[in-house]
Amino acid sequence: MNNVIFTILIGVGATALMDLWSLLRKQLLGLPITNWSIVGRWIAHMSHGQFYHESIATSAPVRAEAFIGWVAHYLIGIAYGAMLIMIYGETWINNPAIGQAVLVGIVTVVAPFFIMQPGMGAGIAASRTPNPNSARVHSLINHGVFGLGLYVSGLAINLGFTI
Repeated sequence: MNNVIFTILIGVGATALMDLWSLLRKQLLGLPITNWSIVGRWIAHMSHGQFYHESIATSAPVRAEAFIGWVAHYLIGIAYGAMLIMIYGETWINNPAIGQAVLVGIVTVVAPFFIMQPGMGAGIAASRTPNPNSARVHSLINHGVFGLGLYVSGLAINLGFTI
């Protein structure tokens, strides 16, 4: 299989598993799912030179923000899959290792902690949210689940399953 296609598939698979986890968390724990419309709004405002918002929820809505947010979510998942492959290469493609995948997944929490959350007005590592420690723990868990998804997707592809 082409490495680019493999990378796309593990990124999409891992992102989909993270989304399923989000739905399960909502059912079991009553936790809200991520509002990708707000993320799309933040991204869309960047095209006008606005990278920081006091509160993205109160910023002007933009056309197709939900679509923008969902597409960005999956493209970022693919980029993180590519990061895993760039670090571990053909060895990982041929023999996916859970530890490496989960490590990469957890490390990716740096982006929301230091780019997305501050840019949307939530502060560094959700410091301006009502319960920052809870937000941080859930972000780490979500990204750990994403890493698990990288592994499961890589393993499934190697076993001949399609995602």
